Order: sequence, then structure tokens, then C-alpha cells
Amino acid sequence: MIAAMSAAFTTLWTHDVCRELRRHRVGERPPVAFSGVHQSLPSWTSVGAGDEVFALHVNRCVVYLVSRLRVIDKQRHECCGPAPASWRDPAYPGHGAWAMLGAAGCGASPVHVEATPVRFDVAIPGDLLSTLTWRNRRGEQRTLKYVVNGRLERSVSLQSIRRLTDESTGRLAALLDSSPPPNRTP
Repeated sequence: MIAAMSAAFTTLWTHDVCRELRRHRVGERPPVAFSGVHQSLPSWTSVGAGDEVFALHVNRCVVYLVSRLRVIDKQRHECCGPAPASWRDPAYPGHGAWAMLGAAGCGASPVHVEATPVRFDVAIPGDLLSTLTWRNRRGEQRTLKYVVNGRLERSVSLQSIRRLTDESTGRLAALLDSSPPPNRTP
């Protein structure tokens, strides 16, 4: 039996998510992210155990690498806390510290991860940004739209979960791995 190769993806974290992360979680490793059925949350259906997801943030036309998350599983565990008894109860009380990643989203389900520390100091250089490549299910490749002079003018082509090519995965991983450890202060 041949084991499936792991894949890598990107997801865009919103300003609201990143504001809360900056306020409370810089330098910490998220144990969980959340997938959802509504457009307010990314859908992690194409992401499996062992896959990596690079969490990105766009601020003033600069794209930042916030964290690399390796998926452990997409199951509810004891760490999630008890399932809600009514609609008023929190969906994942065990992950309250990371609720900003989508715990209260419509149809949210946990994605347990091993992650690098949250940070906001690793900007993707413009020359790398313009060459990053994603692959769709049909194998067609594309780069980001709206990159002008190394800056991302519109983030629409980063929204949702997108599968990276192997070369782009390696380049993002090298950028993150070569960066000094994050400061714990925002």
C-alpha cells in the first residue's frame, strides 16, 4: 500500500482574528483551528491529517506568514470540552483561548494541529509573493492576482483554503524556518 503524500495549503486569517491573536496569543502555538460550512469560516474538507496549512494575514498590502499548522485530525476530543446542551452553550469550551479561530462559527468543527508560534513579523517578500503558485483539483496552476510592485492590492485570491505547489510550499517553509523566533509581545 502506498501512503498518500502530504499536501500544503494556505488560509487567510481575517483582521478580526488577527487582532485577537495579536492581543492575546503572539508567541503561542494554537492547538486547534476550526473549519465550517458557512463562508465565515474556511472549509478544511480538502485538508487531511499530515497536511500543512500556512496561515496568512494581509495588512496594508503586505502578506504575513502567521503560523504553519500541521493537521493531526479533525475529530472532537475531550480537550474540546463537552458538546453544547443548548444553543446558548459554547461549542468548544475546552478551546476558549483559541475561540477567535472560529469556534463559534456556523457549523464549526475542530481541526487539531501542531503549529508554529503565532507571529506577525514574517512578511513574504514581494519577489516571492509574485511567484507563489497554487494548484486546483484539475492540476491547473495559478499565481496571485493583484500583486503590484511586490504588494498585494486585493486579497480575494487568497481567500479560502488553497493548495500550494511543492515548490511554493518549500519556499514558504524556508522563509518561516529561517526567521528568528517570534517576540511574545505584539
